[in-house]
Amino acid sequence: MKYINNILNWGINLLLLSSIFIALWFFCQVFLFTSFRIPSDSMEPELIEGDAILIWKPTLGARLFNLNATLRLEQVKIYRTPGLRKIKRNDVLVFNFPHPNNWDRIEMHILKYYVKRCIGLPGDTLSIKNGRFRVEGIDEPLGNIESQQKIGQTLLEEFPCGVYHCFPFDSNINWNIRNFGPLYIPKAGDQLPMDRKNYQLYHKLISWEQKAKLEYNDSTVFLNGEPIREYRFLKNYYFMAGDKGLNSQDSRYWGLLPEEYIVGKAAFVWKSVDPYTGQFRWDRFMKKIE
Repeated sequence: MKYINNILNWGINLLLLSSIFIALWFFCQVFLFTSFRIPSDSMEPELIEGDAILIWKPTLGARLFNLNATLRLEQVKIYRTPGLRKIKRNDVLVFNFPHPNNWDRIEMHILKYYVKRCIGLPGDTLSIKNGRFRVEGIDEPLGNIESQQKIGQTLLEEFPCGVYHCFPFDSNINWNIRNFGPLYIPKAGDQLPMDRKNYQLYHKLISWEQKAKLEYNDSTVFLNGEPIREYRFLKNYYFMAGDKGLNSQDSRYWGLLPEEYIVGKAAFVWKSVDPYTGQFRWDRFMKKIE
């Protein structure tokens, strides 16, 4: 009988320890960190295909939402815990890609992630001049300068198909990855006039915020059939770009990123495996992401 009681006690203790470990792991995954594997070369040279990176959530604050609903592809309300600091320009961030199904509307797919560098913050006015990112009033270098210089030096006929022309893909605005903007990046509370140009630049954001239909007709913008002359934004937005500018699907093509889609800041490479040979890249282990 004593032997059986010892086995039962051992089993109960093991179950208790397992439950504590699972609860602790779940807490860490929700509030502290998660991992993401780099699937492409769009962030080279900082991140390369096969890197496994740790994403630190407390920087901006962990997100809380209905996970089951997102797995059913439903759009949900996202809450965020208080963060340690605000996002800075040049931070490398992991986020849910805002256009998983259609580039004409913003949606969140919990299983579709991108990693890019933050170039523009809410309230910034951003331009691209001869391939180089510029933010009005800011002198610091933004993004991968070598890649931007290469774009500025590339002849029009040398750009790969589909790379040169970009957001908002409007013939009147006619921006491209060498000369772009100026584009104002809205912050919560900003009020902008609703003319044709601003409709082209911001209609996806407004439709997403209002969960309503936005249209432009006869020089007037209509929200759910009602004319509007200006719009006050409810959310913060960011401009994201890959370090490898000639091979990165980023804000130059799909537009601005809502703040609540950001998972966290990429902190360091905790493991790196060559996807073609399966060999560990030991020199990249524990590399800080800058």
